[in-house]
Amino acid sequence: MPRPTKIRIAYARISQETNAFSPEETTLDHFRRLHLKEGDALHRSVTRRGREVDDLMANAELTGVVAGAKAACAQVETVPLFSAWALPSGPIGDQTFEHLRDKLARQLRQAGRLDGVALVLHGAMRGTPNHPEPEDEFLAAVREVVGPTLPVAVTYDLHANLTRAKATIPTVVAAYRSNPHRDLVGTGRRAGRMLVDTITGRLNPTVAWRKLPMVLGGGHTIDFAPPMLPIFAKMRWLQMRRKVVDTSLFMAHIWNDSPTLGWATYAVTDDDQRAADRAADALADRAWEVRHVPPPRLLTPEGAVVLARRSRWARRTGVVCISDVSDNCGAGATGTSTHMLRALLEHGQGMLGYVAVRDAPAVQTGWRAGVGADFDVIVGGRMSPHLYPSQRLRGRVIAVSDTPRYGKAVTVDAGDVRCVVTDRAPVNVKPEFWRVNGLNPWRADVIVVKSIFHFRIYYAAMVRRVIGVRTRGETDLQCWKTVDFARPTHPRDAVEDWRSEDVFLRSA
Repeated sequence: MPRPTKIRIAYARISQETNAFSPEETTLDHFRRLHLKEGDALHRSVTRRGREVDDLMANAELTGVVAGAKAACAQVETVPLFSAWALPSGPIGDQTFEHLRDKLARQLRQAGRLDGVALVLHGAMRGTPNHPEPEDEFLAAVREVVGPTLPVAVTYDLHANLTRAKATIPTVVAAYRSNPHRDLVGTGRRAGRMLVDTITGRLNPTVAWRKLPMVLGGGHTIDFAPPMLPIFAKMRWLQMRRKVVDTSLFMAHIWNDSPTLGWATYAVTDDDQRAADRAADALADRAWEVRHVPPPRLLTPEGAVVLARRSRWARRTGVVCISDVSDNCGAGATGTSTHMLRALLEHGQGMLGYVAVRDAPAVQTGWRAGVGADFDVIVGGRMSPHLYPSQRLRGRVIAVSDTPRYGKAVTVDAGDVRCVVTDRAPVNVKPEFWRVNGLNPWRADVIVVKSIFHFRIYYAAMVRRVIGVRTRGETDLQCWKTVDFARPTHPRDAVEDWRSEDVFLRSA
């Protein structure tokens, strides 16, 4: 029977990076705050002139999926379902998970005849004990609707924790190849092209994946600097020299409590299983070689302030960014840490420092008082008091704000410190955060960012030095020590060869 003229591809997104150590449950409100589109509104937003994710980025994976699919075949009709994206936070609640799963299945059933499905997931979503791996269940729901043979392409963040379901239910998988992430559109384009090539018969995808028993390694894991740069170069080399169609490397999100947490590799070839196996093995070998490269050295809060004071040239020509690794809202921390606020108040005299702390009751107090009023409030110590002690903040209210993205906030002038108190996690990955709260980031000597990687992109014009600090918190680099791993895992255990555990981890 001849194929109908149009190739129909449905596309959707359900994306959230979960911090399993956060006390905050992720609900539908978290998705509504950042990004929730469907139907025609989604279709319009994934064009070149559209804005896929309002207030965050113009184009992302779904824009790439549509562009890649249409580049592979002019006779493609894309069918928008819905796109839900939440900022990193705690585990997905049962009701939220069930709503999103059922919505995905229902809209797929209503989509009519389909030749393929493209789905954007994060890969590091966690839920309650009832649904510990929500994305595994999303993928199972897709297969239940479309059947076992319909081509399905999935994109993941490179911090995904690849499970058997995430690797084997899709027909093909594509992950980001940059950290900080800059290739969302390109990743979607790769997935869209492979999906259409599979539908049209130009590609008979054979895949291989490997799971490494390691949760730390690779230094700062930035793709354009050693020790990771040669590994990403190896991925490009494989595709040029060994007829590999696509490769992905997963450096797992470490604030994840999965018993099979670990790095992974994935390769796609055209009807050549041996080549896929060789490529996945080669990447796994290279990743395993960097397991002993530790993360960058982190200072204490007091040590970071002292170093910032010594960085006179950096402060004169721009700003010093102190990266609060342990309260990284970009990885799902609540943003309630007071450690850097205390350090700046006690040791930052003579430097203008910007810092943010989450405390909803304190925000209400500031709003009631209004601009110009005195502010003398105990902040912090509410959501995770065992990690973040309370801190007295005295000063004057100089600004109040209420924005869809950041929620309500109060800016307090506390002498040499300007503290933005928020009622939501203060995701200050962009300098815009300070501007909407009445502060000029260029005037600061020191800015405390609750981010590890992504702020480097947005602060690039002004940042002259980055100082990493460990303050104890929900994104502490030692959180993995509390995970009950199913198998021996580096660096908790001495594992000589990743192959000794790979077969067990892939079968779990």
